[in-house]
Amino acid sequence: MKTEFSKDSVLKNLGKRIKEIRISKGYTSYEYFAYEHNISRAQFGRYERGEDLRFSTLAKIVSAFDMTFEEFFSEGFEE
Repeated sequence: MKTEFSKDSVLKNLGKRIKEIRISKGYTSYEYFAYEHNISRAQFGRYERGEDLRFSTLAKIVSAFDMTFEEFFSEGFEE
């Protein structure tokens, strides 16, 4: 049985995954990570809280993590 798509749920999982990876990379502060990678600090905080973001921004974040999309999406999105 296929589950219904929930934008809010997907964004929440995306934000949680971004935060987990940032912390695992040794950045305790999202502001420092965002500043170091030329990403708006205010926007990055919103992304970690599960607010909407553009695909190009997600690509920039995944690149800053030095990961592929496959690696990024390999955890945290199981239904």
